[in-house]
Amino acid sequence: MRDTAVVFSRELRPVLRSPFSLIFTMVQPVFFLALFAPLLPDDVGSLQWFVPGIVVMSCLFGTSVTGSNLQLEMQTGSHERMLVSPLSRSSLLIGRALKEIVPMVAQAIVLILVTIPFGFRLHVVGVVVGLVILSVFCVGLGALSYSLALVSEGQEWIFWTVQQTLLFPLLLIAGILLPLDNGPGWLKALSHVNPLTYLVDAERVLFNGEVLSGTVGAGLLAAVLTCLGGLWVGIRTMRRDPA
Repeated sequence: MRDTAVVFSRELRPVLRSPFSLIFTMVQPVFFLALFAPLLPDDVGSLQWFVPGIVVMSCLFGTSVTGSNLQLEMQTGSHERMLVSPLSRSSLLIGRALKEIVPMVAQAIVLILVTIPFGFRLHVVGVVVGLVILSVFCVGLGALSYSLALVSEGQEWIFWTVQQTLLFPLLLIAGILLPLDNGPGWLKALSHVNPLTYLVDAERVLFNGEVLSGTVGAGLLAAVLTCLGGLWVGIRTMRRDPA
């Protein structure tokens, strides 16, 4: 736990010194919010339906690219110096993954505050529970991003190809941008095996003020499984790193 706290504080320092990096990763979700929300039918509940999806999208965009920071450290030799330090290798992964919670929560709060003047109804308890579940998810996603950076060491194009190839299909078949109710059967079938679908559904229910429901339970389960799976893969990858 001490080693994890050391790594967490080390990774968080650059974020606190340069908070504008958080704003940069929010540009794309804000554009999606401005361009897609007006296209939704009124019966969908526009902002109440779309804002939770954009918050999840912001988490995806921000957390899935964090492995690129580790690639930079590997190029400069910083990562190798960390590996030969007394810090445990598991803490090097867990501390980095936990750091992803801070920018995700900060971006989510900004997005929510921006949309309130335009009609988004804030349910504080639901939002807090939703951010907790999303934090669990982003730890697993961050760990997977770092794992991808480790296995693609020296080949940045591999990292970006895999990240981009997986990110947008998962995003689209989760129904983040548009409802899948009228979609073809094969698209609905894919959405049912996408853990992101259950997370997005849970966030929408929570952001509408409903905390105790089966949808929330399914989203929590998807987040926990992603977290545990990501940490398992990440820790094994970090321990096997020959550097």
